[in-house]
Amino acid sequence: MTRADHGRYPYSALPDRPVYDWPDGKRLAVYFAINLETFSFGEGLGAKLAPSLGEPDVLNYTWRDYGNRVGAWRLRDLFDELELPASVLVNTWLYDEAPELVAAFRARGDEIVAHGRTNSERQGAMSEEEERTMIAEVTARIATEEGRPPLGWLGPWISQSRATPDLLAEAGYKYGLDWAMDEQPLWMKTRGGRLLSIPYPQELNDIPMIVARQGSGAEFADAIIDAFDEMLELGRKAPLVMGVALHSYIVGYPHRLRHLRRALRHIHENRTEVWLTTAGAIADHCGDLLK
Repeated sequence: MTRADHGRYPYSALPDRPVYDWPDGKRLAVYFAINLETFSFGEGLGAKLAPSLGEPDVLNYTWRDYGNRVGAWRLRDLFDELELPASVLVNTWLYDEAPELVAAFRARGDEIVAHGRTNSERQGAMSEEEERTMIAEVTARIATEEGRPPLGWLGPWISQSRATPDLLAEAGYKYGLDWAMDEQPLWMKTRGGRLLSIPYPQELNDIPMIVARQGSGAEFADAIIDAFDEMLELGRKAPLVMGVALHSYIVGYPHRLRHLRRALRHIHENRTEVWLTTAGAIADHCGDLLK
Protein backbone atom coordinates (compact mmCIF):
# COMPACT_ATOMS: atom_id res chain seq x y z
CA MET A 1 0.00 0.00 0.00
CA THR A 2 1.33 3.44 -0.90
CA ARG A 3 1.25 6.00 1.89
CA ALA A 4 -0.92 8.95 0.94
CA ASP A 5 0.50 12.38 1.77
CA HIS A 6 -0.98 15.86 1.57
CA GLY A 7 2.29 17.41 0.40
CA ARG A 8 1.53 20.71 2.10
CA TYR A 9 4.26 20.79 4.78
CA PRO A 10 7.13 18.54 5.95
CA TYR A 11 7.45 16.99 9.38
CA SER A 12 9.10 19.28 11.94
CA ALA A 13 9.67 18.51 15.62
CA LEU A 14 8.89 21.47 17.87
CA PRO A 15 12.11 21.22 19.96
CA ASP A 16 14.25 21.40 16.81
CA ARG A 17 12.85 24.68 15.49
CA PRO A 18 14.37 28.16 15.77
CA VAL A 19 13.30 30.12 18.83
CA TYR A 20 11.89 33.61 18.36
CA ASP A 21 9.74 36.09 20.30
CA TRP A 22 6.37 37.68 19.85
CA PRO A 23 6.20 41.48 20.26
CA ASP A 24 7.70 42.89 23.48
CA GLY A 25 9.60 39.66 24.08
CA LYS A 26 6.47 37.63 24.85
CA ARG A 27 6.42 33.89 24.18
CA LEU A 28 2.69 33.16 24.23
CA ALA A 29 0.29 34.71 21.73
CA VAL A 30 -3.38 34.38 22.68
CA TYR A 31 -6.26 35.09 20.31
CA PHE A 32 -10.01 34.55 20.47
CA ALA A 33 -12.01 33.42 17.45
CA ILE A 34 -15.67 34.42 17.75
CA ASN A 35 -17.72 32.52 15.18
CA LEU A 36 -20.75 34.41 13.84
CA GLU A 37 -22.68 31.91 11.76
CA THR A 38 -25.99 31.64 9.97
CA PHE A 39 -27.99 28.65 8.78
CA SER A 40 -30.68 27.79 6.27
CA PHE A 41 -34.14 27.04 7.65
CA GLY A 42 -35.36 23.56 6.83
CA GLU A 43 -32.24 22.38 4.98
CA GLY A 44 -28.49 22.06 5.12
CA LEU A 45 -25.99 21.42 7.89
CA GLY A 46 -25.92 22.73 11.44
CA ALA A 47 -24.76 21.76 14.92
CA LYS A 48 -27.52 20.03 16.85
CA LEU A 49 -28.59 20.31 20.46
CA ALA A 50 -30.79 17.22 20.02
CA PRO A 51 -31.21 14.64 17.26
CA SER A 52 -33.18 15.99 14.34
CA LEU A 53 -36.63 14.50 13.75
CA GLY A 54 -36.78 15.87 10.23
CA GLU A 55 -37.06 19.22 8.49
CA PRO A 56 -38.00 21.87 9.27
CA ASP A 57 -35.95 21.26 12.42
CA VAL A 58 -37.32 24.14 14.48
CA LEU A 59 -35.67 23.04 17.73
CA ASN A 60 -32.09 23.05 16.44
CA TYR A 61 -32.53 25.98 14.07
CA THR A 62 -33.83 28.28 16.80
CA TRP A 63 -31.22 27.04 19.29
CA ARG A 64 -28.56 28.23 16.86
CA ASP A 65 -30.42 31.43 15.96
CA TYR A 66 -30.32 32.46 19.63
CA GLY A 67 -26.61 33.04 19.16
CA ASN A 68 -27.06 35.92 16.73
CA ARG A 69 -30.07 37.42 18.50
CA VAL A 70 -28.80 37.20 22.10
CA GLY A 71 -25.57 35.30 22.74
CA ALA A 72 -23.28 37.26 20.42
CA TRP A 73 -24.28 40.54 22.01
CA ARG A 74 -23.37 39.20 25.44
CA LEU A 75 -19.99 38.09 24.08
CA ARG A 76 -19.52 41.59 22.67
CA ASP A 77 -20.23 43.09 26.09
CA LEU A 78 -17.87 40.64 27.84
CA PHE A 79 -15.05 41.39 25.43
CA ASP A 80 -15.69 45.11 25.87
CA GLU A 81 -15.62 44.75 29.65
CA LEU A 82 -12.24 42.98 29.58
CA GLU A 83 -10.86 45.02 26.67
CA LEU A 84 -10.03 41.89 24.69
CA PRO A 85 -9.44 41.89 20.92
CA ALA A 86 -11.15 39.30 18.74
CA SER A 87 -10.88 37.66 15.36
CA VAL A 88 -14.51 37.50 14.23
CA LEU A 89 -15.23 34.65 11.80
CA VAL A 90 -18.14 35.79 9.66
CA ASN A 91 -20.52 33.90 7.38
CA THR A 92 -21.29 36.51 4.72
CA TRP A 93 -25.02 35.73 4.72
CA LEU A 94 -25.01 37.65 8.02
CA TYR A 95 -24.55 40.90 6.11
CA ASP A 96 -28.11 40.36 4.87
CA GLU A 97 -29.59 38.60 7.88
CA ALA A 98 -28.11 40.58 10.80
CA PRO A 99 -25.92 43.41 9.49
CA GLU A 100 -26.02 45.27 12.80
CA LEU A 101 -24.32 42.29 14.48
CA VAL A 102 -21.28 42.42 12.21
CA ALA A 103 -21.29 46.21 12.55
CA ALA A 104 -21.08 45.92 16.34
CA PHE A 105 -17.84 43.95 16.15
CA ARG A 106 -16.52 46.16 13.36
CA ALA A 107 -17.05 49.15 15.66
CA ARG A 108 -14.79 47.48 18.22
CA GLY A 109 -12.00 47.35 15.66
CA ASP A 110 -12.01 43.55 15.57
CA GLU A 111 -10.50 41.60 12.70
CA ILE A 112 -13.04 40.18 10.25
CA VAL A 113 -12.08 36.71 9.03
CA ALA A 114 -13.83 34.99 6.12
CA HIS A 115 -15.89 31.96 7.17
CA GLY A 116 -17.74 31.10 3.97
CA ARG A 117 -21.30 32.06 3.09
CA THR A 118 -23.14 29.92 5.63
CA ASN A 119 -22.48 26.99 7.92
CA SER A 120 -25.29 25.14 6.20
CA GLU A 121 -22.79 24.10 3.51
CA ARG A 122 -19.27 22.70 3.36
CA GLN A 123 -16.79 23.44 0.65
CA GLY A 124 -15.27 19.96 0.70
CA ALA A 125 -18.41 18.75 -1.11
CA MET A 126 -18.05 21.31 -3.92
CA SER A 127 -16.38 20.95 -7.28
CA GLU A 128 -13.21 23.02 -7.70
CA GLU A 129 -15.04 25.57 -9.82
CA GLU A 130 -17.92 25.81 -7.34
CA GLU A 131 -15.44 26.30 -4.51
CA ARG A 132 -13.50 28.96 -6.43
CA THR A 133 -16.72 30.83 -7.11
CA MET A 134 -17.81 30.62 -3.46
CA ILE A 135 -14.44 31.91 -2.20
CA ALA A 136 -14.57 34.79 -4.70
CA GLU A 137 -18.13 35.65 -3.64
CA VAL A 138 -17.23 35.68 0.06
CA THR A 139 -14.07 37.71 -0.52
CA ALA A 140 -15.87 40.33 -2.60
CA ARG A 141 -18.71 40.70 -0.09
CA ILE A 142 -16.37 41.25 2.84
CA ALA A 143 -14.27 43.69 0.81
CA THR A 144 -17.40 45.67 0.00
CA GLU A 145 -18.73 45.70 3.57
CA GLU A 146 -15.43 46.18 5.41
CA GLY A 147 -13.57 48.34 2.92
CA ARG A 148 -10.85 45.77 2.31
CA PRO A 149 -10.66 42.05 1.53
CA PRO A 150 -10.09 39.58 4.36
CA LEU A 151 -6.63 38.10 4.83
CA GLY A 152 -7.71 34.97 6.73
CA TRP A 153 -10.09 32.07 6.07
CA LEU A 154 -11.75 29.34 8.12
CA GLY A 155 -13.95 27.01 6.12
CA PRO A 156 -17.48 26.25 7.31
CA TRP A 157 -17.23 23.04 9.32
CA ILE A 158 -13.45 23.20 8.75
CA SER A 159 -14.16 21.34 5.54
CA GLN A 160 -11.63 21.45 2.72
CA SER A 161 -11.23 19.91 -0.68
CA ARG A 162 -7.80 18.83 -1.89
CA ALA A 163 -7.55 22.16 -3.74
CA THR A 164 -8.63 24.51 -0.93
CA PRO A 165 -5.18 25.84 0.08
CA ASP A 166 -4.38 26.43 -3.59
CA LEU A 167 -7.63 28.30 -4.18
CA LEU A 168 -7.17 30.45 -1.07
CA ALA A 169 -3.63 31.44 -2.07
CA GLU A 170 -4.80 32.21 -5.60
CA ALA A 171 -7.60 34.40 -4.19
CA GLY A 172 -5.08 36.50 -2.25
CA TYR A 173 -5.48 35.05 1.24
CA LYS A 174 -2.48 35.33 3.53
CA TYR A 175 -3.41 32.70 6.11
CA GLY A 176 -5.79 29.85 6.85
CA LEU A 177 -7.10 28.42 10.11
CA ASP A 178 -8.33 24.98 9.04
CA TRP A 179 -5.24 22.85 9.71
CA ALA A 180 -4.91 22.11 13.44
CA MET A 181 -1.58 20.25 13.60
CA ASP A 182 0.63 22.63 15.57
CA GLU A 183 0.99 25.36 18.18
CA GLN A 184 3.14 27.55 15.93
CA PRO A 185 2.36 29.13 12.57
CA LEU A 186 3.93 27.44 9.56
CA TRP A 187 4.04 27.91 5.81
CA MET A 188 2.03 25.51 3.66
CA LYS A 189 2.86 24.80 0.02
CA THR A 190 0.29 25.65 -2.64
CA ARG A 191 0.44 25.62 -6.41
CA GLY A 192 0.38 29.43 -6.37
CA GLY A 193 2.93 30.14 -3.64
CA ARG A 194 2.71 29.85 0.14
CA LEU A 195 -0.19 30.06 2.60
CA LEU A 196 0.46 30.57 6.31
CA SER A 197 -1.29 28.17 8.66
CA ILE A 198 -2.26 29.77 11.99
CA PRO A 199 -3.11 27.32 14.81
CA TYR A 200 -6.87 27.12 15.33
CA PRO A 201 -8.07 25.05 18.29
CA GLN A 202 -10.03 21.83 18.16
CA GLU A 203 -9.58 21.25 21.90
CA LEU A 204 -10.23 24.77 23.20
CA ASN A 205 -13.30 24.91 21.00
CA ASP A 206 -16.80 24.91 22.44
CA ILE A 207 -18.35 22.79 19.67
CA PRO A 208 -16.12 19.69 20.09
CA MET A 209 -15.94 20.05 23.86
CA ILE A 210 -19.56 20.91 24.70
CA VAL A 211 -21.65 19.62 21.79
CA ALA A 212 -19.65 16.58 20.69
CA ARG A 213 -18.16 15.46 24.02
CA GLN A 214 -21.01 16.69 26.22
CA GLY A 215 -18.69 18.71 28.45
CA SER A 216 -20.05 21.43 30.72
CA GLY A 217 -19.41 25.14 30.59
CA ALA A 218 -17.35 24.77 33.76
CA GLU A 219 -15.16 22.09 32.16
CA PHE A 220 -14.63 24.25 29.09
CA ALA A 221 -13.58 27.22 31.25
CA ASP A 222 -11.25 25.00 33.29
CA ALA A 223 -9.63 23.75 30.08
CA ILE A 224 -9.00 27.33 28.92
CA ILE A 225 -7.41 28.24 32.25
CA ASP A 226 -5.31 25.08 32.42
CA ALA A 227 -4.08 25.50 28.85
CA PHE A 228 -3.21 29.14 29.46
CA ASP A 229 -1.22 28.41 32.62
CA GLU A 230 0.60 25.43 31.11
CA MET A 231 1.41 27.20 27.85
CA LEU A 232 2.85 30.15 29.76
CA GLU A 233 5.39 27.74 31.22
CA LEU A 234 5.98 25.88 27.96
CA GLY A 235 6.56 29.18 26.22
CA ARG A 236 9.89 29.53 27.98
CA LYS A 237 11.25 26.99 25.49
CA ALA A 238 9.43 28.05 22.33
CA PRO A 239 6.98 30.70 21.10
CA LEU A 240 3.43 29.33 21.08
CA VAL A 241 -0.03 30.28 19.87
CA MET A 242 -3.10 29.64 22.01
CA GLY A 243 -6.41 30.07 20.22
CA VAL A 244 -9.85 29.84 21.82
CA ALA A 245 -12.82 29.17 19.51
CA LEU A 246 -16.20 30.47 20.65
CA HIS A 247 -19.68 30.13 19.13
CA SER A 248 -22.34 32.55 20.27
CA TYR A 249 -25.08 29.91 20.24
CA ILE A 250 -23.10 27.80 22.73
CA VAL A 251 -21.14 29.97 25.18
CA GLY A 252 -23.59 32.86 24.74
CA TYR A 253 -26.13 31.05 26.95
CA PRO A 254 -26.03 32.44 30.52
CA HIS A 255 -25.00 29.25 32.33
CA ARG A 256 -21.96 28.85 30.04
CA LEU A 257 -21.21 32.56 29.76
CA ARG A 258 -20.76 32.66 33.52
CA HIS A 259 -17.88 30.19 33.32
CA LEU A 260 -16.40 31.73 30.18
CA ARG A 261 -16.27 35.04 32.05
CA ARG A 262 -14.24 33.31 34.79
CA ALA A 263 -11.73 31.96 32.25
CA LEU A 264 -11.36 35.23 30.38
CA ARG A 265 -10.90 37.16 33.61
CA HIS A 266 -8.03 34.81 34.48
CA ILE A 267 -6.36 35.62 31.17
CA HIS A 268 -7.08 39.33 31.62
CA GLU A 269 -5.46 39.30 35.05
CA ASN A 270 -2.29 37.86 33.50
CA ARG A 271 -2.38 39.89 30.28
CA THR A 272 1.02 41.51 30.86
CA GLU A 273 2.66 38.09 30.46
CA VAL A 274 1.24 37.34 27.01
CA TRP A 275 0.52 38.93 23.64
CA LEU A 276 -3.26 39.34 23.43
CA THR A 277 -3.84 39.66 19.73
CA THR A 278 -5.68 38.50 16.62
CA ALA A 279 -4.98 35.77 14.11
CA GLY A 280 -4.25 38.41 11.48
CA ALA A 281 -1.68 40.17 13.66
CA ILE A 282 0.04 36.83 14.24
CA ALA A 283 0.18 36.30 10.48
CA ASP A 284 1.62 39.80 10.00
CA HIS A 285 4.29 39.20 12.63
CA CYS A 286 5.28 35.83 11.17
CA GLY A 287 5.15 36.74 7.50
CA ASP A 288 8.82 37.64 7.18
CA LEU A 289 10.00 35.92 10.34
CA LEU A 290 9.30 32.35 9.21
CA LYS A 291 11.34 31.08 6.30
